Amino acid sequence: MRNLVLLAVSVVASFSFSFAQQSTDSLRLIQLSGVVVSSDSLEQMPYATIFDKTVGRGTLADFFGFFSIVVQPGDTILFRYFGHNESSFIVPDTLTDDRYSIIHMMVKDTSLNYLPTVTVYPWPSRADFARAFVEMDPYDDAFRQAQKKLSGESLAFIASKVSSDGSISYGYAINQQNTRLYTMGQSPVNNLMNPFAWASFLQSWRSGQLSKQ
Repeated sequence: MRNLVLLAVSVVASFSFSFAQQSTDSLRLIQLSGVVVSSDSLEQMPYATIFDKTVGRGTLADFFGFFSIVVQPGDTILFRYFGHNESSFIVPDTLTDDRYSIIHMMVKDTSLNYLPTVTVYPWPSRADFARAFVEMDPYDDAFRQAQKKLSGESLAFIASKVSSDGSISYGYAINQQNTRLYTMGQSPVNNLMNPFAWASFLQSWRSGQLSKQ
């Protein structure tokens, strides 16, 4: 009788341990990350759909085909992308780490009938294209255009249109910031009642600096 009780206790203990082990494995969360690429060109597949079929949760890849989703061991992950066959990936149940990375390749769907490629040109008619072709300057490339815009004449013309240079603007901004910090919690400074401001104004007026500006 005692042996039967010990045997029953052992069976119950082993069953409880295995059930607890299965429960622990089922509650494990894994951060699955990776990149979705095309199998023929290895180019990233932006905004591909990644769907966990087991739990009914999904996400989208970013512009570079990168994705990241929380899964559990044994989950079936479906990958979908327009023009490609749907493919799946089963999360291994032998993982010991809580992070796992993959590179998932998708195969093009050759059964689809694509429309022929249409090239859009910036000319509304053949006559406009012929005129643009004749008037085209093949040597005026982007590098030469940049050189023209950075020439001394162009820079001098732009500088004449600017009221002040960068150092003056920076000094003015710093003075404004220091004034705000100095008068924080107080009334704003009124230079009409500032004798030093009036003295500086009169001195500039007498020296003729105002007329020069």
